[in-house]
Amino acid sequence: MRISDLLAIPELRLKLLAGDPSREFSTVHITDLPAPGRYLSGGELVLTGLMWRQTPDDSAAFVAALVEAGVAGLGAGQAWLGHVPADLVEACREVGLALLEVPTEVSFRSVAELAVPRLAGDVRDALGRHRRIVAAVAEGADLPELFALTAAELGITATLLSATGVPLVGPLAESEETVRLARAYLTASRLPTRSGNFTIFAVGRGHRAAGWLVACEGDLMDRADLGYELAAGVALERSRMEEGRRVERRLAEQLIGAALADGDQAELTARLRTCGIEAAEPYAIVDATAAARGPEAAALGGQVVEELLAREVVAPAFADSAVALVPLRGTTVEDLALRLRRGTDVLAALPDTRVSVGLSGALTGSTAIRGGIQEAGHARRLAEARGGGVVTSDEIYTHALLLATVPGDIRRSYADRLLQPLIDYDRTHQSDLVHTLATFLDCTGSWNACAERLHVHVNTVRYRIRRVEELTGRDLTTMSDRVDFFLALQAM
Repeated sequence: MRISDLLAIPELRLKLLAGDPSREFSTVHITDLPAPGRYLSGGELVLTGLMWRQTPDDSAAFVAALVEAGVAGLGAGQAWLGHVPADLVEACREVGLALLEVPTEVSFRSVAELAVPRLAGDVRDALGRHRRIVAAVAEGADLPELFALTAAELGITATLLSATGVPLVGPLAESEETVRLARAYLTASRLPTRSGNFTIFAVGRGHRAAGWLVACEGDLMDRADLGYELAAGVALERSRMEEGRRVERRLAEQLIGAALADGDQAELTARLRTCGIEAAEPYAIVDATAAARGPEAAALGGQVVEELLAREVVAPAFADSAVALVPLRGTTVEDLALRLRRGTDVLAALPDTRVSVGLSGALTGSTAIRGGIQEAGHARRLAEARGGGVVTSDEIYTHALLLATVPGDIRRSYADRLLQPLIDYDRTHQSDLVHTLATFLDCTGSWNACAERLHVHVNTVRYRIRRVEELTGRDLTTMSDRVDFFLALQAM
């Protein structure tokens, strides 16, 4: 059948927007995957609801995948966007791909059944099931409805998880298994991937640290298009949810900006209440970065914090980091820190990404915001100096904060100057002077305690410490030299 024959069917009211209508097609394929090429064999008329399109640049990539697969034409529905975007028309025109406009009131199933009347019954049923799922998403079905419909129509049981293994929708409860699935998602070189009795699909194309995954029961690697379609529907619903959160982020950003500028107390109190926190209600401040490769550490840090806290808060991004005000409703700062640590421990499996989180103490009232932001910021910088993780305000009032504020090259130079003679000696003589020194200082200079911890004779400890003094010219009976060595070991 030719595309021109399809255009001639009056009840379809199709309109040619680009390309040659004389091309023949042999079957119809419905998809909203952003990269459907692997499921196309050539000669198809592809029908799409355009739910894969997030930005104008997506159109060229989608059309290129169709051309590479050898499809005959593309039919674009208007139900999702309300129109066929000009960038899609231009992309099809540039490569000569026939593009049809499918009116909102015309279902893809109607197009398929009129175009290919000899389609097998199971194929027609599959088209109908697919169309019902696409229509449900377009009409605003929430995530539980989408997963229930997928189970009923496609027989797929699936659970939606955050990147830290927290279930969002579906039958799985939070457990070691959900954490295992999250780690499999974070470390997979390619998605989808298998993990145990599950097939894992990524939701959307964002950074995995702030991503979601769909874990489908069973092996769907040979039917991956079904998992992709479910993940695409989830991505669209997440995009809808993001619209409301942008407003909340803007309100939080205005509050934080006013607090840092020493705004009027009455104004700050009003803004705090607008952000959902009453004046007498305790809260804590979280400051975070997620240092991937590139300048997006602050924005990504905000996304990660929001996911770590189950999207109960918003974390607007600023120049250096993202900041969130977290109400302490029925919980404590210690509980909040434990929750954050559990999440960052899972995210540590992701290569080339380091999540650093600082947490203030408990605060009350709008006047405490500025000090809390500074406190959380110091804690976050200490976390960065440690290579990531979560640091609370209790930890910053120590020598560790002083070390964290010193540039890395100076810390390394300081450590090398004191410890390099010992490191070289250990390497040459297969000895253990550096470890003995660290243990000796940790035992507050007690010969017997150090010997017991190292499982050696006390005279061995005395000999090793004397060698440390000879090699460095320092005197470990003095407090100043002990402090110097302690800080050098910490800096190293």
